[in-house]
This record gives sequence, structure tokens and C-alpha cells, in this order.
Amino acid sequence: RNKRTAAVGGRMREGININCGLLALGNVISALGDESKRGGHVPYRESKLTRLLQDSLGGNSRTLMIACCSSADANMEESLNSLKYANRARNIRNKPVINRDPEAGQLASMREEIAALREQILRQQLGQVPGLLEGVGLDGVA
Repeated sequence: RNKRTAAVGGRMREGININCGLLALGNVISALGDESKRGGHVPYRESKLTRLLQDSLGGNSRTLMIACCSSADANMEESLNSLKYANRARNIRNKPVINRDPEAGQLASMREEIAALREQILRQQLGQVPGLLEGVGLDGVA
């Protein structure tokens, strides 16, 4: 591949590092997607890329992979490898759960209860006259 890109020097080292990261990502995808390897060690620490994607791949989220393929004969091998890579990613099974703070729900219900109690007190203070509180806020201002 280096011959095709004609990369030299720093650019070639950059390409090598990218390919090392993609290889480590492939290992993580294999570990997460293969049913026989589930529950075993997932090598997230092998590269910076997999460390960054750790929560996205095996955490509480959905995993999506977009494969870029070419119809040119010269790119057939790379397109086939991309499709195999994406197929392995498709086998990852996460169970995302909505993160909800139980205290936030409790606070919201308490605020609603306080508002209802304030309204009830205001009604009692005004003599429970129906229609008197229409358009009046809890602070007594219309």
C-alpha cells in the first residue's frame, strides 16, 4: 500500500500509525462481536483510537459503522476488506439504556406537589370563591 500512495518520510510513518490503530480497532471489534470471545478480555488499551472509542464500542451506546467502498477494480481488495470489517462491527451487540437521574425525577414531582399545595393555600386564603383565581399566578399577580 505504501507503493500505491507513494508516501515517504513523515507521511509514511503517519500512515503506518493509522494502520496500527485500525488493526487494534479490528481486534476490539472482533473481541466484541465474536460470540465465543464475549465476556473475555477486550484489548482497548492497544491504541489511542480504541481507547477513545471504548465507551462508543462496548459501552452504553449504539454502534454505527460506515464503510466506504469503490467500484473500481484497482480498489476491489480494499473495498472487500472494508465490507468484512463492517460485517464484524455489525455483530457487536450492546444494550443501551437511557441514563436517567432518579433524583431529577423526584425533584420534578416535588416541585409539582409544592405548586399544587401553594395553589390550594391561595384558594383557602381567598375564601374558595370559584373563578376568582382564573388568570392569577401563584404569587397573586394577574
